[in-house]
Amino acid sequence: MATSEAKVVPHPRGTWLDPATGSLVDQRPVLQKAAFRRAVLLGETHDVAEIHRWQLHVIAFLNVLNPAMAVGFEMFPRRLQPVLDAWVDGEMDTDSFLVRSEWYDVWGFDPALYLPIFHFCRQQKVPMLALNCYRPLVTRVGKEGWDAIPESERDGLTPSAPATSAHRQYLFNLVGRGRAGGPGGMAESADDPAFDRFVRAQQTWDRAFACNIARALAERPVSLVVGIIGRGHLEYGHGTPYQLRDLGINDVSVLLPGESDTQDVGTVGGIADAIFRLDRPEPPNSWRAKRQTAPQPPAEGSQS
Repeated sequence: MATSEAKVVPHPRGTWLDPATGSLVDQRPVLQKAAFRRAVLLGETHDVAEIHRWQLHVIAFLNVLNPAMAVGFEMFPRRLQPVLDAWVDGEMDTDSFLVRSEWYDVWGFDPALYLPIFHFCRQQKVPMLALNCYRPLVTRVGKEGWDAIPESERDGLTPSAPATSAHRQYLFNLVGRGRAGGPGGMAESADDPAFDRFVRAQQTWDRAFACNIARALAERPVSLVVGIIGRGHLEYGHGTPYQLRDLGINDVSVLLPGESDTQDVGTVGGIADAIFRLDRPEPPNSWRAKRQTAPQPPAEGSQS
């Protein structure tokens, strides 16, 4: 994380900013360069609708520039890949997709936030990729460590590259001292062994996203994977970009949304390749309480 002397620069709405220099940059070269990377990672805060609108706009631009692309999603575990394939192939309606993808269990945020992206992929026949792993694996690795997990229960993942000191500090700053730790006690610092459990769990997610992006690039007829991933897995080259580099995928762009009308280059330097200034986001809706209205599976024998 950058810690140099503060340099605050304006960031007007609807513009891209190079966080390394604080300079505004034209959209065309940002997206033309990104379109021919191996991976473009679009960070998000999960419950902000304006961010998902921005993601859709970027995906649409990239698809025009490089149609040989797929879009990967953090929320779907790999075991649900057949459901995503069937959705893109037009084999079910929206309510059936939400049920069969186990949306209300694996994610739970308002599906309206993401449905425009899902429908874009379906309409344009852009493959959708499940980037996550089996959730209990994350818990087990955090608690027991990677070596304690039998190979048959690793959900296709390889061991994470060890976290750097900078990444540990980033995570510690992100979660705060009050949440940094586990049953063995509260961590007092980023290098406290009590923080290891949290770091191992976080890295399991980072590695899952990286492994599944790498697998798609190796096995599918695509030259670009666009990842829809929480920004805490992407910032400052940590997390998934770091794990992708460990897998030999270095040609990666990280693009982030921003809400502030100024940026402090001393803070955001190195956070991403470019930051886009959003329209003023609307406050997130508290939607999770409405989950009891989730659609039910279709009746036996009914047509989806």
